[in-house]
Amino acid sequence: MSSHRKYQPTPEEIAAAQAKKAERLKKKQEKAESSDIKAPTHTIIQRPWLTVPTTQETLNDKLTVKVFTWNLLAQCLVRRELFPASDCLKAGQREQMLQEELLSQDASILCLQEVDRLEKVLPILDQAGYLHRYAAGRRKKHGCLIAFKRKLFEQVHERVVFYDEQPIRDVEDERAQRGHSFNTRNIGLILALRFRDDPSNGIIVATTHLFWHPKYTYERARQAGILVREVLDLQKIQCATNWACIIAGDFNCPPNDAAYALLTGQPLNAEHKERLAFSRVTHVSVDPTVPRTPKPTMNNEEEGEAEAVDPDRVITSARAATDADGLLSNEELVALFSRGCRLRSAYGEGLSQIQNHNIALFGERVLLECTHPGFHEPSYTSYTHYWKSILDYIFFIPPQDQTCSVTGLLAPHRTEDFGPGLPLKGVCSSDHVSLTAELAWTKS
Repeated sequence: MSSHRKYQPTPEEIAAAQAKKAERLKKKQEKAESSDIKAPTHTIIQRPWLTVPTTQETLNDKLTVKVFTWNLLAQCLVRRELFPASDCLKAGQREQMLQEELLSQDASILCLQEVDRLEKVLPILDQAGYLHRYAAGRRKKHGCLIAFKRKLFEQVHERVVFYDEQPIRDVEDERAQRGHSFNTRNIGLILALRFRDDPSNGIIVATTHLFWHPKYTYERARQAGILVREVLDLQKIQCATNWACIIAGDFNCPPNDAAYALLTGQPLNAEHKERLAFSRVTHVSVDPTVPRTPKPTMNNEEEGEAEAVDPDRVITSARAATDADGLLSNEELVALFSRGCRLRSAYGEGLSQIQNHNIALFGERVLLECTHPGFHEPSYTSYTHYWKSILDYIFFIPPQDQTCSVTGLLAPHRTEDFGPGLPLKGVCSSDHVSLTAELAWTKS
């Protein structure tokens, strides 16, 4: 009877087998590493960084911040009928594009609007080194968010501005005290941020999403004036007149709107006054006795945005305002803004100093004189099948008795990039595009 013994490899054979295994593993790793160094696959259009040529003096003794603003398009507001040309309306189709856009500029500060699905957005920001503050209007499913690099800033104060509840005149009657035409549930969010490596210096930063309805010119101007008032009040309370103020967001108005003129210290022209007069109304949301205008039925959970499907975009369910409603006159509106400082637009100033004929400008599109305020704003920041305009801005107020310069900008999109309308795969996951500006000012 024969016996079968199990083969035992010699030490030399074992060593040779291990060497072959290690060689195969090494080749596999080298192949993986070579594939990693290939050009990254981008999910959004890459836009060049523009250096502002006339401000490139030494920055060694200056504070610099890069500010990013973007309306993300809340998923809870997405409707196929509003974006019939879009090919990426589902949350899963938008997520990777949204993440790339948020982190693409490695900005010091992010000002975001229409933020929902926080369980998706906040981990992205946290892993990228940002702290954040979020706030939303009463009973709203989306809100505003300011994120800031934790290694750069420490938050020292926060203020949420509920526009519907803000007084604008000193009278006893509550409605006249607020002087608003519509309960919009829009807000502003303001933070005071101190530099960690230089606590005597900091920034007052605010973001907002003003009322969307094109015809409500008065309400938008009122909200803008309140925000500037509150930003400067917080600066005063913090004894921080040597801190720059930055106000960035979705202002829902083009440069030829009254709100833009008032923000930038321009006089109201005849067209502004006409639109303001037309929009001095009292909506049923302010006065429940106002009869409601029948309108097309649409399943929209946001009361303040339900009229977005109005085909003519007219004012509905409202009456002409009376003196008892307390709405501000033109003179009172100007006074509300003149208590503060004239805001400067980062893109308006920066693009005026860049000689690039490939950049589409608002003033060229609407045929303004090149000296007209707002001429050098980007041609569009929102571009959809139904709506195409510039609505988003980065405004700033320099520290007291100091200069503040725009040193760089993220290039605006080319109009042809927008195709049939946003959101669009490979371009942008929102109906708005992001803006980024680098600002520099002298240390105090």
